[in-house]
Amino acid sequence: MRHIEYARLHNFRDVGGYPTEDGLQVRWRRLYRSDSLHRLADDDLERFTSLGVRTVIDLRHPEEIERKGRVPHGPRYHNLSVEHRFWNVERDYDPEVGMPRFFADRYHEVAEDGRVEIRDALEVIAEEDNAPVVVHCAAGKDRTGVLTALVLRLLGVSEEDVIADYALTALATPKAIAHRQRERPGEPLPWPGFGQAPADAMRLFLTELGSVRDYCLEALKVEETLIKALRHHLLEEPATQPISG
Repeated sequence: MRHIEYARLHNFRDVGGYPTEDGLQVRWRRLYRSDSLHRLADDDLERFTSLGVRTVIDLRHPEEIERKGRVPHGPRYHNLSVEHRFWNVERDYDPEVGMPRFFADRYHEVAEDGRVEIRDALEVIAEEDNAPVVVHCAAGKDRTGVLTALVLRLLGVSEEDVIADYALTALATPKAIAHRQRERPGEPLPWPGFGQAPADAMRLFLTELGSVRDYCLEALKVEETLIKALRHHLLEEPATQPISG
């Protein structure tokens, strides 16, 4: 199954199994996406260790890591903070325009501001010896969602499957909300979009970004060899394992 259950994590999942437009399939157990790994402990840590993860890419701000902590020592660790502008919901969220527009605008900021870090992350993922790799941020949906979408599109996964993968975070939203309520009893959620991953947000972002390949080659200045390396070790002939959530 795509989701791997943890007691303390809410949004850990394998991004393998998706078909590509040229008839191949993303390999299972090579690339994972997750919410913050700092909560790993006890049985959760044992389950995580059993996956044989070699590399963790932490997309959070250094301040978040200092405040919350990071993955327990073991895997190779890269802190690549792709988000350079902090969210200002009060200023930028307009309920009349809608939540997808707010999220898509934030993702465009990541794609613009975080070019160096995104390129570095792609280079880490493209190196076969680093796999299995886990990419994570705080909730595992926004910063992680952008990077995962770019990787999957470079591999040739259809835009609709990429959007569907992003929207799977909705399955984790109730747990994320419950966790926050336990941490901050009596406090209301900071805004209606907390924990949400509306499919139209990723659809807007990808449509407006245009060709992901062109973005990576021209804006990120990645080499064709990097894309070939990604495809070499992350793709295989189709298998039969289902891709349900």
